[in-house]
Amino acid sequence: QGPTGPSGPPGKDGGGLTYIRWGKRTCPNIPGTALVYEGLTAGSHYTHTGGGANYICMTKHPLYQPGTSTVDYGASLIYGTEYQVISGQAADRSRIHNHNVPCAVCEVYTRSKQLMIPGTYQCPSGWTREYYGWLMVERHNLKGRTMYTCVDNYPDVVPGTAVGVGGALMYHVEADCSTGLPCAPYDAGKELSCVVC
Repeated sequence: QGPTGPSGPPGKDGGGLTYIRWGKRTCPNIPGTALVYEGLTAGSHYTHTGGGANYICMTKHPLYQPGTSTVDYGASLIYGTEYQVISGQAADRSRIHNHNVPCAVCEVYTRSKQLMIPGTYQCPSGWTREYYGWLMVERHNLKGRTMYTCVDNYPDVVPGTAVGVGGALMYHVEADCSTGLPCAPYDAGKELSCVVC
């Protein structure tokens, strides 16, 4: 067992919550919000039919339990996640395309509820906006299944990762208003916003 880490900020009456800020290495500069850890977004390979169905925020400093083997037969695999941005889309393709996606686990000890709202960048009255950005997920015609994720409007990248090796992928989400979603107010072809409140 390793040494005990530094204590985090005190909670408020034992309450609070945590959330993941996708696409950033830091938490927003909002009173009552603190960084738990900076991580790397990971998920199942986009061509695999098995594995996890969500993105996770992996620690940048893994610790393996004593006795962990290097036998890799029959294991599920996890991969880093890359931004996939098409020319002309809202996010800056030249800056983030094929780079790996960072993440930050944030603690908010002054609030007790958290909500991600797809399709808008504003919170309802009475809620605090933690961050806003772009709704992203695996591409619809690939085999991977991932959760819809709110990636920060000004995404960071993991330095030194613009190699485009695949793994898990994140694409912008656009509304298909031909089936179920009304074409007014939704606009086919526009990248959807999101907000974490």
